[in-house]
Amino acid sequence: MKLGAANKLLEKIITKVEAEGILAEGLIEELKELREYALKEQDPLVTKVIRLTYEYLTENEAYDVKAQYEEDEDGGEYPLEIEDKENLLYLLSLLRKADHKINREEIKDYRTALKEELY
Repeated sequence: MKLGAANKLLEKIITKVEAEGILAEGLIEELKELREYALKEQDPLVTKVIRLTYEYLTENEAYDVKAQYEEDEDGGEYPLEIEDKENLLYLLSLLRKADHKINREEIKDYRTALKEELY
């Protein structure tokens, strides 16, 4: 996120999730507000992943999205088993520097996984 206000809100959301978990009161509304900043920044990837995230949280009351994978010696991939809270915190940390090349690739992985889960 580029705007100072967006980063301040993102840090507030991260702190809330760390303290209260993924079902924190007001989390969905704050994610919707964060999405508005992403719209202002004209970042369609971040805008979409934030929307998909709050839709997923609303629908599932969990964040068990399989977006992170580990590769074995044979080149096969398997999803990492990550606690819901840590999974969401990881995505939020990627959004801090959403313009970084590697972060963008991982954000795309979340977008793909969320779309597959929701649709």
